[in-house]
Amino acid sequence: MTRIGILLAFAAAPAAAAPWNLAVDANVTLNQNAYTTNWGGGATGMLAYALNLNALAEKQLNSKMNTRNTLKLAFGQTSTQDTAGKWGSLAKSTDEINFESVLRFTLGFVVDPFASAQVKTQFWDKSDATLSRYFNPLDLNEGLGVARQIVKHEKTELVSRLGFGLEQKLDRQAPDSIHDLGIVLRKNKFGNYGGVTFATDFTTPLAQERITYTSKLTLFQAVFYSDASKLQGLPNADYWKALDVGWENIFAASITKVLMVNLDAQLLYDKEIDTKLRLKETLALGLTYKFI
Repeated sequence: MTRIGILLAFAAAPAAAAPWNLAVDANVTLNQNAYTTNWGGGATGMLAYALNLNALAEKQLNSKMNTRNTLKLAFGQTSTQDTAGKWGSLAKSTDEINFESVLRFTLGFVVDPFASAQVKTQFWDKSDATLSRYFNPLDLNEGLGVARQIVKHEKTELVSRLGFGLEQKLDRQAPDSIHDLGIVLRKNKFGNYGGVTFATDFTTPLAQERITYTSKLTLFQAVFYSDASKLQGLPNADYWKALDVGWENIFAASITKVLMVNLDAQLLYDKEIDTKLRLKETLALGLTYKFI
């Protein structure tokens, strides 16, 4: 409850005072093509759409406190047409909810103490074909440590943080075992991690400010795991000790006030999920609207 209270306090902070440095960028992309069955050449149709929203609320609350809140929402689906002209069901292509709040104490030292909270999940979990789960899995992260604003020049900013981090992972109604009658037995799986966390955020304009480059690197080295004893003797007993890596790079180019090109490349490594690096790349041309 204490963690939830802290998180809610951070989430409510943007509404508590004004003015703020606010930015909300929303865009939608759509790609569609279709063929008649006598078109020939083996061509098939496709329908794909994606909705994205990136929001920032930042403020120097006073001479000694700075708050920075970021929100990323993304959802998209794709459907393909076979050679007989039949359209398949929509399959999810992208899905992300990521909210982070960082409170930095600007006391004039070489480094600034900070406290952070983050929520990561998705709208629709389809990893299990037999059950749809919403807002699952759920990752909660809290951090305490020191931060340093290395670069701050107009719209260019580089901030790094290092400290102690806690992480909670919840997977609701996850498959656990199969009953003799073929019934899948489920249970909520929950784990607590603690260790060293490091994060670097970088933002800068490019090409006469027509392109914005945003990069975020996060590292987490766990030193304890609540269920480590249950894994003893298993091949994956030490997987939780591996360094978790997340690196996202976004290039957002404005062609006109409403047309944009967006390139999002995300690199992830979590040995408990997969022993290899995972890469997601999205290139989109679509409509955008900057609310603020």
